[in-house]
Amino acid sequence: MRFPALVSALRSMGPVIIGISLGFTLSLLSVNWTEEACYADQGAPVGRDEQPKGARKPNSISVVHDAEFEADFEPRILPYKQVEPSTAKKVFRAKYISTELGIRERLFVGVLTSKNTINTLGVAVNRTISHHLDSVVFFTGTHNRKPPHGMIVVSHGDERLIWNMFQTMKYIFEHYINEYDWFYFVQDDVYTEADRIKDLVDHLSMNQEVYMGCPEEFIGGEMEGSYCYGGFGYLLSRTLLLRLQPFLENCRNDILSARPDEWLGRCIIDYTANNCVSDFQGLHYHHYQLGKNFDPNKEQSEQFRRALTVHPVSDPEEMYRLHRHFTEIELQKTYDEIAKLQEEIKNVSADAFEGNRSAQWPIGINPPFEPKSRHEVIKWEYFTEEEIYSCIDGSPKCDLHGIDLLDVADVIDVAVEELNKKYQPILHMKKQRLINGYRRFDPTRGMEYTLDLQLEAVSQKGHSHSIAKRVHLVRPLSQVEIIPMPYVTEGTRVHAIIPMTALERDYVEHFLKVFASNAFETSENIILTFLFIYDPVEAQQVNQNDIFANVKTQINLYEHKYPTVKIPWISVKTDTPSQIKFMDIISKKHPVDTLFLLATVNTNINLEFVNRCRMNSINNWQVFFPIHFQEYNPDVAYHSQPRPATVDLLKESGHFDRWSFDEACFYNADYMATRTKMVADVQENEDILETLDIYDIFVKYSGLHVFRAVEPALHQNYRYQNCNPRLSEDIYHRCVQSNLEGVGSPSQLAMLLFEQEQGNST
Repeated sequence: MRFPALVSALRSMGPVIIGISLGFTLSLLSVNWTEEACYADQGAPVGRDEQPKGARKPNSISVVHDAEFEADFEPRILPYKQVEPSTAKKVFRAKYISTELGIRERLFVGVLTSKNTINTLGVAVNRTISHHLDSVVFFTGTHNRKPPHGMIVVSHGDERLIWNMFQTMKYIFEHYINEYDWFYFVQDDVYTEADRIKDLVDHLSMNQEVYMGCPEEFIGGEMEGSYCYGGFGYLLSRTLLLRLQPFLENCRNDILSARPDEWLGRCIIDYTANNCVSDFQGLHYHHYQLGKNFDPNKEQSEQFRRALTVHPVSDPEEMYRLHRHFTEIELQKTYDEIAKLQEEIKNVSADAFEGNRSAQWPIGINPPFEPKSRHEVIKWEYFTEEEIYSCIDGSPKCDLHGIDLLDVADVIDVAVEELNKKYQPILHMKKQRLINGYRRFDPTRGMEYTLDLQLEAVSQKGHSHSIAKRVHLVRPLSQVEIIPMPYVTEGTRVHAIIPMTALERDYVEHFLKVFASNAFETSENIILTFLFIYDPVEAQQVNQNDIFANVKTQINLYEHKYPTVKIPWISVKTDTPSQIKFMDIISKKHPVDTLFLLATVNTNINLEFVNRCRMNSINNWQVFFPIHFQEYNPDVAYHSQPRPATVDLLKESGHFDRWSFDEACFYNADYMATRTKMVADVQENEDILETLDIYDIFVKYSGLHVFRAVEPALHQNYRYQNCNPRLSEDIYHRCVQSNLEGVGSPSQLAMLLFEQEQGNST
């Protein structure tokens, strides 16, 4: 029995044993076997050509035998040295991205003028090109006591022409060479078509050495090459000027010339080997020379129409006539391009899925805004030629006046003009009256109008007929202008001033709790100051019964809780609380660079609003008057409903109170300068201090930007204000209107009236 079992086991294991044996056999056949000699006793290394061949080839690591290792081994102890942390190199980061990336402005314009022409031709040049170009600087040799308004003038103090040109180039190298790619120099008796110069440099490579203008041969013809005649201006690249810069002093000493343009041309040719060219990279520097009794409207030559510069201009009137002529040419070219683009849009839209219906009207203007809910629907205003039925004060209708009256008259005239363009010469339209007018402001495209006009249509034969015509017009939004603003930071210390009367004592506990969580606990750079306002009776009893004793106790508790915090207070006595009187006292107690945040004890101040106060208040530039979000009366807004723990910015919970001017952010220097300007009016009428508030005096006397905007981070709880009738009628009216609109929304008030009427009827 054992033998059959053994046979069956071998039968199952047989293939495995055969496979292993075959693998060993094949591996042995693939190895070359040689007899390795032992060289250890002989001490001779194996040569490079006598490298043994065996199953394993020696690696690149030399083998050290034990005996040799023991003989040569000398133990060494390496002392541990702590690695000293290297001083981190301070990385300089530029203030602007353009500086860090090396992005420069495109074109600098230098105008060469003199004391005799700066107030005439110089002013004319400035008025015709300064609003088209980014940087225009006038260079003259004589110091002027008072340069013309709106002009940047650099005076070198010497009327010699060559010296003036040398100093101008030196000034460019010192101040502007790293800020611009192209430098255009022109005399003040030259008219320059600014848009064409800008277009020329936009198509030139800035890394090329370019000396471009009207080429002229040197006087006498002894020197080879050509310079750019200054009468038509010339264009220099930054690359060329950088190459010329090291040799400018040599040019002043070595080159003698009577003309500044010729002197500069000799310098450029001698040290850069660049001649003046009128053509470069397929672009041409067009110019035109004026003759006597020249009339721009009668000149039809192509050379004049394409000119970048025109010379010589004898007087400012001729400069303005040239500017008007070339402006009309560019305007007509723009109209032609618009018409061409509109035709292209029509042709392309014809192949769209919806055909021509896919093209919006007017062509090229953004499509109308599409509301996603009923709350986003833009309302239409109904108007006639004399009245409008949507008034700021909520009245059902009011008279058209000011800009609104001009707007309605202008849009009617444009409508009649466009109808005549369409129907003439078959019919001529005359306006009889405006039947109906509708307008709305679409923020995505502009002001839209729908007019129903009663017109008199006169045929070519003189027959007339009265017809009604509906027209649609759009006044599109013009180009958005980015206003440069001074640089401000969020690290400025803010002094929060909180005036308080006896009637506002109950709000102090909540105010301090909110303020502490936002400022004291976060160590925000804010100083809180209370202004306690006593009337004459309360001031007499302050030693026996201080009405603000409880408030002062709470202040002491917070100072004890936060040892690094000090909350000063100032006490004043008056029977007519006035913002100006309070600020006069506070202003004298603070430096001129203090940033004030004027608020009320009912205001919930948080860090988001404080930072916006810092960013929107700019010394000697802008003051900030935010519009806070005022909560409605809880009994009205949450009638028969529980009041939520937090109030969100919802239409049903509150509104932005545009009648309130309690919060303000401004610098002390701006306030002091504004108060100085109103001294004369105060001397004539001392009551003006009680009839105006801080907002009024900044608007009327400061000349600063008064920034008024809604502030979603600024909340106020509901409260009923006690309006002081002794203040001005305007301030009293604002207070009353704020109370009325702060009760509840129209729908909530209507629901209360409805429930009241239902209850009375039952």
